[in-house]
Amino acid sequence: MTFTRTAALLATGMLIASLPATAHAQPVSPLYRLIDTAAQRLATADPVSASKWINGGPITDTARANQVLDSVAADAAARGIDQQYVRAIFTDQVAATEGIEYTRFGQWKFDPATAPTTAPDLSESRSVIDGYNKTMVDEVALQWHSLHSVGCDAELAGVTAAVTADRHLDPLYQQALSSATRSYCQLT
Repeated sequence: MTFTRTAALLATGMLIASLPATAHAQPVSPLYRLIDTAAQRLATADPVSASKWINGGPITDTARANQVLDSVAADAAARGIDQQYVRAIFTDQVAATEGIEYTRFGQWKFDPATAPTTAPDLSESRSVIDGYNKTMVDEVALQWHSLHSVGCDAELAGVTAAVTADRHLDPLYQQALSSATRSYCQLT
């Protein structure tokens, strides 16, 4: 029974990440792909937390977080965009992912029967995350003007609602997506 629950948990996380958003024939706005990719990146939190649960890894992995932040900053520099801005939005993304992981650990402590007994290799999940990071930096560069416009907050809210509906995000993932994207809009 535990194996079935673990398999379902892992499958759900990977399914959310791999599902194309289908409710819209075309993106709602230029920010859609960025927000959708952020949601897909968050979905990796379930298999990552399962791996950390089983292998005893820490939820907060400062070395890995710094590696991610350095990598996205380098990608930002290569794209000619503000490295500090990109670091800030990815700091929020990492914190939101950790929030999901802490929630999962709490759920499994309250109900050990639901805790995973198997998990994918952490390096596989990290490879997927690295791909999402690259896409997100590319989208930030492409959507720079939208992200730094007066209408960004309203556009972000609309796109977040669309991604939430398209991906059928539960309340935890809705909160995580809101947290992960809170620094996107900045007037220059």
